[in-house]
Amino acid sequence: MTLWTSRDAAAATGGTATQKWAAQGVSIDTRTIQTGDLFVALKAARDGHDFVAMALEKGAAAALVTHRPEGVPEDAPLLIVEDVLKALEDLGQAARARTNARVLAITGSVGKTSAKEMARTVLSRQGKTHAAEASYNNHWGVPLTLARMPADTDFAVIEIGMNAPGEIAPLSCMARPHVAMITTIAAAHLEAFDDISGIAREKASILDGLTNGGTAILNADTETSAVLQNYASKREAKQVLFGQMSRTWELTNVTLAEGQTLVQAHTPDGPLMFKLSTAGRHFAMNGLGILASCAALGADPVQAAMDLGLWQPPAGRGTLETVTLDPATSNETLALLDDAFNANPTSLTAALEVLASYTPTDNVGRTVKGRRVAILGDMLELGRDEIELHANMAKDPSVPAVHLFHCAGPRMRALYDALPHDQRGVWAETAAELASQTSSLVDAGDVVLVKGSKGSKVSQVVDAIRKLGHPDTL
Repeated sequence: MTLWTSRDAAAATGGTATQKWAAQGVSIDTRTIQTGDLFVALKAARDGHDFVAMALEKGAAAALVTHRPEGVPEDAPLLIVEDVLKALEDLGQAARARTNARVLAITGSVGKTSAKEMARTVLSRQGKTHAAEASYNNHWGVPLTLARMPADTDFAVIEIGMNAPGEIAPLSCMARPHVAMITTIAAAHLEAFDDISGIAREKASILDGLTNGGTAILNADTETSAVLQNYASKREAKQVLFGQMSRTWELTNVTLAEGQTLVQAHTPDGPLMFKLSTAGRHFAMNGLGILASCAALGADPVQAAMDLGLWQPPAGRGTLETVTLDPATSNETLALLDDAFNANPTSLTAALEVLASYTPTDNVGRTVKGRRVAILGDMLELGRDEIELHANMAKDPSVPAVHLFHCAGPRMRALYDALPHDQRGVWAETAAELASQTSSLVDAGDVVLVKGSKGSKVSQVVDAIRKLGHPDTL
């Protein structure tokens, strides 16, 4: 199915097509490009123009460029524009304008990608649904997601993030959502803001792009909920609150039970129950917010509640695996919770609660007594109070249920030193040093959580644990 013709793309961008062409997709990466894609030569770590020839050799329908790169034939199918990123934005806006899709935009300090995937899972059971396959939520990810949207889409889910103030509103205005959901506000990217209220205001700016009569789905339980609600009032958005403090989409009970979450809620249409196939109170909150979003989009929230059990967290965001350490012995396994993609105090609290909900297996392995083990890397971008924020995690209510903590990084040293001596495992300067000791850090029967900011590279420990045996995803 044709996504872009040379004529339509030229009209959208004001560019010049060197010949007629038709593209079935849009790509920015020659490693994953598909035959028939329009290759967008963005400038990032490398200049995409250096890869145009390769993209065309791999079957790209055309390339979006500012000039014909050296080595590319004169008769090559190109769309020549003044600025490639601006042209990608133009394509995104044109794609948004030509569809009748109901659009949901999602932001928040924690849980954006998980919520996006929840929405994709449930909405795809009710109509043709479009969402990015990865966490494409920045200045190029949002327009790329929009540019890839087919005209006959019924529902679109757009994740929007930020690294600095002022980034969310323009992306939301590009997406023009009918519904905007804010998962929660937490201490993340604090180094760019004076306080958490500043983060709340930046996240609330997703409401700037709402269509007329649009709906704001807001977390009632976050400490900055009043900031979000005041912002929504100024934008004259319809407000729908979710959480324990909400009177409409009220979270009444959450039970974590060995890899599952059982949720009870009260909704505008009465009591509702749903089950998630993974553990996490934060996932329960996001699930409730997604159900409220579905209702605002015109989808069936009861059907969505039944379908939420089909959702699984993306890799690195709380997925559960069984790692078989000795294939000859059925009980020689450990449970691995891979949550190594992102971390801040709020998400770490949620992860520790999940770890505490699991029961380790006794009478296997070297230690005989199964343990709950947390392997933690630094939480980054927390600002001037980062050391105190790390140390304060020792007071988390789930900490007593964790038998052993292994920590990596200078910031996580503060947590390590604040823990009781009998809970201190190994501390290392880097995740790579911890990874080299993996075989002595964990054992059969353990339930192991690995969590840290992506930049802490604690995912190296996840890879090392997997290499200890033969993983089977649960």
